[in-house]
Amino acid sequence: MAWGNAVLSENHNDVEAYLSERGYEADISSRATAESTSSALFSTVASRGRQAMSGKGMNDSFEDIVGASRALSEVLDLVRIVAPTSSTALIEGETGTGKELIARAIHQHSPRRDRSFVKLNCAAIPLGLLESELFGHERGAFTGAVARKVGRFEAADRGTLFLDEIGDIPLELQAKLLRVLQEGEFERLGSTQTLRANVRLVAATNRDLAAMISMKQFRSDLYYRLNVFPISVPPLRDRLQDIPVLVEHFVKRFSEQMGKQIREVPAEVMEALVSHSWPGNIRELQNFIERSVILSPGNVLRPPLANLEATAETESPEAITLEQAERNHIRKILEHTRWVVSGRNGAAARLGIKRSTLYFRMQKLGISRPNGEPVPA
Repeated sequence: MAWGNAVLSENHNDVEAYLSERGYEADISSRATAESTSSALFSTVASRGRQAMSGKGMNDSFEDIVGASRALSEVLDLVRIVAPTSSTALIEGETGTGKELIARAIHQHSPRRDRSFVKLNCAAIPLGLLESELFGHERGAFTGAVARKVGRFEAADRGTLFLDEIGDIPLELQAKLLRVLQEGEFERLGSTQTLRANVRLVAATNRDLAAMISMKQFRSDLYYRLNVFPISVPPLRDRLQDIPVLVEHFVKRFSEQMGKQIREVPAEVMEALVSHSWPGNIRELQNFIERSVILSPGNVLRPPLANLEATAETESPEAITLEQAERNHIRKILEHTRWVVSGRNGAAARLGIKRSTLYFRMQKLGISRPNGEPVPA
C-alpha cells in the first residue's frame, strides 16, 4: 500500500529505526509526551521516502496480531511459552484490547491446533441458559428443552475452550466449573451420566477478579485454578507506536472491502489518532477507521476528527483518590508477578522501588493476598 510523503513511509523499519534511535518504549505516559513523540516521528518518517514492503506490522506466526511495541512483544513471548502446554491461561485486559486474538494465538500454537477452538461469552448468555451452554442438557431437562444439546465443554473435547468475560459467571455455577477444571467431569442438565472431557481452558476478563473475591462475588479457589498462567494485555494507550501500523492495517482492510483506493493518511490526521486516548482500545480505533473509510470520497483518508475531539472532551473517568490509584496499580503488578516481590522480575523491580519500600506501601495501603497467605520474598 503506497502512502503520501506527508504521512508515513511504507517501510515500517523506518518507524522502528527511529523509535530505536530515540529510545522510545511502549509505556509513554502522558498526552503531551504522545503529541511531541508523534510530531517528531512523522516528520522524520515522512522525509525518508517510499519503499515497498510486505507484511508490515504483522508478527511472525501470529496472524492478525498487528504491532511491534515492546508491550505487545512481551505478551506474545508469554503466548509462545504457555501455548505448548495444557495449562490454563487467564487473559486480563480492558475491553477492546484483543483478548480473543491472544486466546486464538494460544490455541494455534498448541498441540491442539487441529482440534476445535470453542468460545463462549459468559456475559452474553442469560443466567438460566449459561449452565446448559457450558454442560449441555437432555431432552425434557427444562421447559423448552425439546432435544438433547451438547455443551461447550463436550464440543471442545481434545481442543480449546475460550470463556470470555469469565468474571460474569454467577457464584452458583462457579463450583461446577471448578469441578470440571479439577476432575474433567460433568453431567448434562437432566442426566445422571458423568461425562469426561479433555479440554484446555483459556479464560479472559476485563474485571478485577481479586477485588471480586474480597467482595464475595468470585470464588477464590476458582480464581487460583484459573490464574495458573496470567497474561495481561496492554491497553492501546500503552502501545502508542503501534497506532500507525494499526491505522494502515485497518485502512487497507476496509478499503479493499469497500472497493476504495485510499492511499494517503495526512500527517495531521495520524498525529491526532496517535494523540487520542482510545478508551475503547483497538476495537474503538478499528470502528473509527471503518467509519472514516466510508466517509472518504477520494484516495486520501478524511476522518471525522471533530467527532473524535468531542468524544475526548466528554470522557470523564471515574474519580478516585491518589491512594486508591496507587493501591490498584501495586495490586495489579503483584498479581502479574504472582505476588513475588524481589528479584529481577519481581514487583519491586517492575515498580522501580526498593523491596522494603514496597512492603511498607503494601502495609500502609492494606494490600494482602486474597487468601491471606504470606507474600513471597
